[in-house]
Amino acid sequence: MLFYANIKTYPAVFRSFTGLDVPEFESLLAYFEKAWDELREEAADANKDRQRRGGGGAVPTTLRTHEDRLFFILVYLKLYPLQVVMGFLFGMSQGRANEWISRLGTVLQKALGMAGALPARDPVSAKRQFEASTVREFIIDGTERKTQRPSENERQKTYYSGKKKAHTLKNDLVVDTGSYTVAYLSPTVPGKTHDKVLADQCALEFPPNSVLFQDTGFQGYAPSGAIVMQPKKKPRGKELTVAEKIINRVISKTRVIVEHVIAGVKRSRIVKDVFRNTRKGYDDTVMELACGLHNRRCRHRHA
Repeated sequence: MLFYANIKTYPAVFRSFTGLDVPEFESLLAYFEKAWDELREEAADANKDRQRRGGGGAVPTTLRTHEDRLFFILVYLKLYPLQVVMGFLFGMSQGRANEWISRLGTVLQKALGMAGALPARDPVSAKRQFEASTVREFIIDGTERKTQRPSENERQKTYYSGKKKAHTLKNDLVVDTGSYTVAYLSPTVPGKTHDKVLADQCALEFPPNSVLFQDTGFQGYAPSGAIVMQPKKKPRGKELTVAEKIINRVISKTRVIVEHVIAGVKRSRIVKDVFRNTRKGYDDTVMELACGLHNRRCRHRHA
């Protein structure tokens, strides 16, 4: 069985299993413990009228420590194995593994929020994030990830992406070029949704004189407060001028940052491989967790 105490002595292997170095894991562990305790207190308050004393039932034989609990959920997000495989690796049944994944995902989400690593999810919080940036230069881009083919015909049409030739989920991300972190993450929508349509629905506002880099998929998108920098398309039957080519090259060199950030987010294979979980809303939760883990890595390594 896998235990944190056994694998932490192999740093390269530990990073491959979790996506974090041991010091990064231990710094996140403090927030994880606090989040676990707070959620237990909230559950106790909600069930204060219960007649039996809390803590009854079978004694868990695995995941007894906070270290093993955090290690468990990070392994699941990073490697995204089948739940029956997770159960085998950690000495439990598939059903119990499913319960732990659900519970610990909530704890990790709260812990990353305490650490200030989660991206903003609404326009008001996003504007505060943008104002806190040291460079006030941002990049917006969309990203898709495959999901299982829906069984209903209408959902199949909605989730089918002609670009990817597969059924996908889509998010727009706004990246802070100063910190290489995800400042804002849009709601998760079906892959058929156009990048600009989703951006318009988010109704973001930027601080005055902010610079926003975007690709031609956001043609016509001009949010409040932002100076938009977008490559110019080659006119049909004509050529771009030398100056226009130079400007396009400069914009592209800056925009490549967002590709690096998305690659960092998708180090968590749960948002890279075909998404299999059917729990309602979990497709959005795991994307937020993956962005939070990426932000935590960036801030810890570039502190």
